[in-house]
Amino acid sequence: MRASATERPGFVWVAPALLFFGLFGLGPVAVVAYLSFTSWSGIGSPEWTGLDNWSALAGDAQVGGGLRITLTLTALCWVTQTPLALAFGVWAAGHQRVRAVVSAVFFLPLLLSTAAIALVWKALLDPSFGVPAQVRDAFGLTHSNVLGSSSLALYAIVFILLWQFLPFHMLLYQAAARQVPQSLYEAAELDGASGPQRFLRITVPQLRHTVIASSVLMVVGSMTYFETVLLLTNGGPGNATRILPLHMYNQGFAAFQMGYASAIAVLLVVLGAGLSLIVVRVTGYSRMTSQREGM
Repeated sequence: MRASATERPGFVWVAPALLFFGLFGLGPVAVVAYLSFTSWSGIGSPEWTGLDNWSALAGDAQVGGGLRITLTLTALCWVTQTPLALAFGVWAAGHQRVRAVVSAVFFLPLLLSTAAIALVWKALLDPSFGVPAQVRDAFGLTHSNVLGSSSLALYAIVFILLWQFLPFHMLLYQAAARQVPQSLYEAAELDGASGPQRFLRITVPQLRHTVIASSVLMVVGSMTYFETVLLLTNGGPGNATRILPLHMYNQGFAAFQMGYASAIAVLLVVLGAGLSLIVVRVTGYSRMTSQREGM
């Protein structure tokens, strides 16, 4: 007799997802890991070189600097995006009259490509014709080249990434906030809890799963920001914004050292996975259970 749909083994249901992940997730990572032990210009056949790329990686000063800038960018993005996304997401989950319209406008950056956003902001921050030039002329300032300043360029990139990705994380918090039982707020209000107290003692604890998931996405996403930096500053001025993904791109597609670029790519994969596991381990996410009423 044929097994019914409910009697089929569980792996049958997950097989398509596992196959897709294997082909487009694990497969490319395995290929890149192999290339990290070879010398390859992108043309012809890779030549096995053993640990040469990894030895060069350990002695590359730009790798250390790029790693520091990448971690700094990750930390700044998390510090700026998390509290704002949480606050706006909880607000968007309410029933204000203008909530739907404001939310729709706020989500517009999600519809734009990263390249388009970078080019628009590069024009807006142009030192001769952009917003900084207008502010300079209005207030008599002497410095308006934000992207050309080694002390301001990284913070400008953080702001642009905030503008670009805040709506996505806000959407996560909005969806999670709508799942919080209203009876909890009603009970707290009867006990005399103020609005800020209800937010800190009910909303934030109920959204801790979302905070961790959003944080992991930010950590992983920080390893793929190179196109924004490439179009805005190309790692400059000097090496002030030369993040590790951009160094990988330059080594692979400008210097045609695909093997060495693959070693940097593997380092980024290990770094992203390691930071994500640290977040999960430190926060105890794997041990968390639902605190929703009735669950």
